Amino acid sequence: MFLWAGSKGAQGGGSERRTIYQKVREYDVLDKRKTVTALRAGEDRAILLGLSMVFLSVMMYFVLGITILRSYSDSVWTEESSCTVLNTTIVWDVNCSYSCGSECWKNSRYPCLQVYVSLNASGKVLRLSLDEEAQDNNPECFYVPKCRKDYASTHTLVQNISERLKTQQTVPCYSDPAERQDSAILTRLYGRVAVFHSLFWPTCTLIGGTIIIAMVKLTQYLSIMCEQTGRIKR
Repeated sequence: MFLWAGSKGAQGGGSERRTIYQKVREYDVLDKRKTVTALRAGEDRAILLGLSMVFLSVMMYFVLGITILRSYSDSVWTEESSCTVLNTTIVWDVNCSYSCGSECWKNSRYPCLQVYVSLNASGKVLRLSLDEEAQDNNPECFYVPKCRKDYASTHTLVQNISERLKTQQTVPCYSDPAERQDSAILTRLYGRVAVFHSLFWPTCTLIGGTIIIAMVKLTQYLSIMCEQTGRIKR
């Protein structure tokens, strides 16, 4: 009877130990599952961030490519030089129209300021424009102001520009080295600094996104290799 009681107590203790071991094992498995789930969620977020950065950089290349880079490459005024101001004169008024509301347009006008300069490198007399945009809008005028209702304020603005140019005998300018254009511009709409930034920041974004994706994939590969190595040792 005592032997039976003793064997029963031993079996009870063994079953309790097995129950405790199973519980600990279940907790370990549950913790591992939680850890794996958390890691997968973090990896998914990192990959999503990397893909978003790559997509953003491609869009930046596209938008900046058709604006800044195209304007910079299409410009023929590439030779930087210095010009001597010869004459600044308001010659006539140019008709324009401005918006006064939804589907409402009214006529107005702005003064046309003509500026002639002498290219110091060759002595050639050229008509000066503010930039490529002013040259495209009206090549006869140095500056094309925004069309406004108040003509007096526009005239005062153009007159101030004329007086300021008269006080500066020599100004920096850009000319056409092929001499296909009989005009020069005072400033370029997009210079080398703007082109540099339009290429630098999208490239940094693209490289950053690619590195994030590569690091996540490398971490996943190393994790799989470690798991396979552990199974072989077992």
